Amino acid sequence: MNRLEVGMLAKSKAGHDKDNIYVIIQVDCSYVYLVDGSIRTLSKPKKKNKKHVQVIRNKYDLKGADDVKIKWILKQYMQGGAYVKG
Repeated sequence: MNRLEVGMLAKSKAGHDKDNIYVIIQVDCSYVYLVDGSIRTLSKPKKKNKKHVQVIRNKYDLKGADDVKIKWILKQYMQGGAYVKG
């Protein structure tokens, strides 16, 4: 199984949010907690079963991150722009 870590991007494979891209902010034994900075904010993450997400190997430093930074990370990824990690 894919190794899931905080700061990685993940694509939803199932559910009403299928094909949406999120940032992983927390991982436990069965679930990951995902945010997108707008609908799913840091204060209200989406709880998703690990088997329903596909990991995107990009990993970002989330130290001091807020919803604006999360939206910016996702926007850069969607536009194919480079982002200096860290």
